[in-house]
Amino acid sequence: MADHQEIFAPRSYAALGDSFTEGLNDPGPNGQYAGWADRLAALLAERRPDGDFRYANLAVRGRLLDQIVAEQVPQIRELQPELVTFCAGGNDILRPGSDPDEVAERFEAAVLQLQQHAGTVLVATGFDTRGVPVLGLLRGKIATYNGHLRAVADRTGCVVADLWALKSVHDRRAWSEDRLHLSPEGHQRVALLAARSLGLELDQDPEAPWPAQAGQTPADARRENLQWAREYLIPWVGRRLRGESSGDHMEAKRPDLQPL
Repeated sequence: MADHQEIFAPRSYAALGDSFTEGLNDPGPNGQYAGWADRLAALLAERRPDGDFRYANLAVRGRLLDQIVAEQVPQIRELQPELVTFCAGGNDILRPGSDPDEVAERFEAAVLQLQQHAGTVLVATGFDTRGVPVLGLLRGKIATYNGHLRAVADRTGCVVADLWALKSVHDRRAWSEDRLHLSPEGHQRVALLAARSLGLELDQDPEAPWPAQAGQTPADARRENLQWAREYLIPWVGRRLRGESSGDHMEAKRPDLQPL
């Protein structure tokens, strides 16, 4: 007799994190952003034909790991979700002088805290920034942090969504104009990867080939890079130097577990 594999179909899901999980640059309903976590929630809800599914998204753009631990992690004690996605530390790693070893220690402590009040915990590695202007300089630092995250998952039994290995997001179309946040299609690819990591069987493939498109001339690429630097990179660096965040004074878009 064949073994019966139980389908992963949690009744509740809470997403924790920063702008990545809030869903920046993926327009959603009511003037809010959607993002990969909302898209994952929709995929999970489809596994509950009884309609018994609730979702919370506590993520706020710009949040550092300690802020997420202070503001979002304690809420899991009250929500008691069957699934938590915890994507944090990326903003810390991007800051000059930060130590990925030390950030990872704080990350693991937060995972252990989450596991006391949640069922399954999924964590995600950072993206491979090879070939990305400016952020490519931090590739080694991100890789070091990713190594720690995989080790944390091994020790704690977390599920890992390996974004570093997701080759489809190396396409420019996976990213929005600011090159720091995903495009809607990029968010969809990440949602599919997260779902696959949780064991969901899907018809769509996060690594599906992109449609063919015309090539870009070197002159066009230089012009685009200069415009990006003026509009997005310089303001972003300025906020980091001033210790400001685009998420200052913002609150979570979906603070309670609610039906979709």
